Amino acid sequence: MTAIMQRFGQRRRTLLLLAAAATLGIFLARPAVAQAQGVEAEAVYVLNTFAFLVWGALVMWMSAGFAMLEAGSVRTKNASMICLKNIGLYSIAGLAYFIIGYNLMYGDLIGNFIGSFKLFYGPSAEEIALVNGEGDAAAVLAGENAYSTMSDWFFQMVFVAAAASIVSGALAERVKLWSFFLFVLILTAVIYPIVGAWTWGGGWLDGLGFKDFAGSTIVHSTGGWAALAGIIVVGPRLGKFRKDGTARSTPPSNVLMVTLGVFILWLGWFGFNGGSQLALGSAADAIAMSHVLVNTNLAAAAGAMAALVASRPIFGRTDVLGGLNGALAGLVSITAGPDIVDHYWAIIIGAIGGVICVAGMKLLEKLRQDDVVGAVPVHLFAGIWGTLAVCIAAGGMFHVQLIGILAIGAFVFIVSFGLWKLMEMTIGSRVSQQVEQLGQDAGELRIEAYPEFVLMPEEYDGEDD
Repeated sequence: MTAIMQRFGQRRRTLLLLAAAATLGIFLARPAVAQAQGVEAEAVYVLNTFAFLVWGALVMWMSAGFAMLEAGSVRTKNASMICLKNIGLYSIAGLAYFIIGYNLMYGDLIGNFIGSFKLFYGPSAEEIALVNGEGDAAAVLAGENAYSTMSDWFFQMVFVAAAASIVSGALAERVKLWSFFLFVLILTAVIYPIVGAWTWGGGWLDGLGFKDFAGSTIVHSTGGWAALAGIIVVGPRLGKFRKDGTARSTPPSNVLMVTLGVFILWLGWFGFNGGSQLALGSAADAIAMSHVLVNTNLAAAAGAMAALVASRPIFGRTDVLGGLNGALAGLVSITAGPDIVDHYWAIIIGAIGGVICVAGMKLLEKLRQDDVVGAVPVHLFAGIWGTLAVCIAAGGMFHVQLIGILAIGAFVFIVSFGLWKLMEMTIGSRVSQQVEQLGQDAGELRIEAYPEFVLMPEEYDGEDD
């Protein structure tokens, strides 16, 4: 019996050794097999596509951040309108960029200025065949892109919506709903795609060497210039400025909601900047993306703290909204060059952006320009600074960066100003005085965000501009 057990044990050990040897052999042979079948290229394709989709979804979530920030910044009588405007602008941006915007931005450029006027955009024939079970992955992988066609479109589209959201907050509480929607349609279908064609689309600014990693100018300053034009044409809210030029305080209705909106935007910015690496198929891409996320976080933190410190001498108090906007200004400032390796530069760039934002908020008050949420100081002023800051540590050339800022600024502002003026003379860009006093929720939508509250129309004594 003992002899039988010994023989059984020897056989079991032999089988285990053979199994281990076979496993080791398969493991050692696997890289060669994988390379022979092209699995490595397919893995890169999958990782890149997955990155576009996940980061794009995170950027889309920024729309919720904008909505919360704006709804908390306005008076309660306009909160419902803000929510409707934000979901409407996101929808318009998606449709406009699908129908014509993407092709204008990334199509075959005409004179290095504008892309194709071809309507609609879609996947490649090889991708359609693979999904329908009529093709194979090899044909897809042989294409020029190492990612799904529509994953790229989705990631680019959510950036367009972010630019449009900037205009919404600046003109809150007095711009007409459908006039605003019409402007968003033109902004997302034509204006933004032309700016994108000059830069990310391989146009004339890209040829000069203009650098804007994730869009301090291309996205944020574009939205900021469009918002500034609207502010000038539409004018300030009733009673915002006295005849002596001083501004009346219009505190936010819900600071908690504004803070939530800022945190949502901060989170979404990791997708905004991190996804702009545009690849996750190698160790180098993963390391670069990590640097981008760390720099993004550092700049935001520095912007918030610097803005809080600067608010004391500028506003005479530690300003809550200044600190919250300072975080966003830090994010905007680092967006043009978050791929820098020396992280301390992110802190410096973000801190300067926060100070610029607070000073810009005060400057607009002095100039009697009414920006409800501080969108112009955050996105335009900090965007200009961030684009120039690329020259410090991210390899930008000052004269090229300046040319890009001026060219994009002139184009967006002039076209936007003309559109706002045209709407003012035709369909009207501003709600009536009665609707503005009552609030757009009750005056235009016939629904209030806080129905349990008794809303009292604000008195307008006629002594203010």
